[in-house]
Amino acid sequence: MTLDEGDVGLRPIRVRDQKAWREVSSRNRDWLRRWEATTPPPPPGRLAGPRPTFRQMVRYLKAEATAGRMLPFVVTYRGRLVGQLTVGGITWGSMCSANIGYWIDQAVAGRGITPTAVALAADHCFGALGLHRIEICIRPENTPSRRVVEKLGFREEGLRPRYLHIDGDWRDHLVYALTSEEVPEGLLGRWRASRAGRPAN
Repeated sequence: MTLDEGDVGLRPIRVRDQKAWREVSSRNRDWLRRWEATTPPPPPGRLAGPRPTFRQMVRYLKAEATAGRMLPFVVTYRGRLVGQLTVGGITWGSMCSANIGYWIDQAVAGRGITPTAVALAADHCFGALGLHRIEICIRPENTPSRRVVEKLGFREEGLRPRYLHIDGDWRDHLVYALTSEEVPEGLLGRWRASRAGRPAN
């Protein structure tokens, strides 16, 4: 399954993406380190496990996708891999919700790629999957990422203290959320209207 809007696309991550994925993530290591999830230290007496290889990571993501718990995408711009977006924590039943996380190559940041990718993923979740709520949690210091969700009209719901282990410690996160009723025209429609300088229908 692929989703696209103009030059921006989302498609499932593949093992053969390893070379391009490593090149982009390595080149952006210093820029992304402050926002990347890390593994907390193991309990006393236990050794930390080895970091998964790229192939192991892709296998895990695909297994989670097959189980209906995750949608692991790479973000493409003009056909080139420039980042990653994951719809995770997919929950059915009375909740019907998911969360979205993402990162983007600094070389193409500020071109509207990330908001477009988030809008594509959210519309797929609300429409094709029938989810009701999308949540995005962001460190308060991460101004560029907060701008993404604010441009799209996500509501800020509050602070989750020491919510995720990021960059070596437990970090506070702001919670942003959106429900399907808030975007009957679709989030991509809202984003297009806002870029064109007109109110969304």
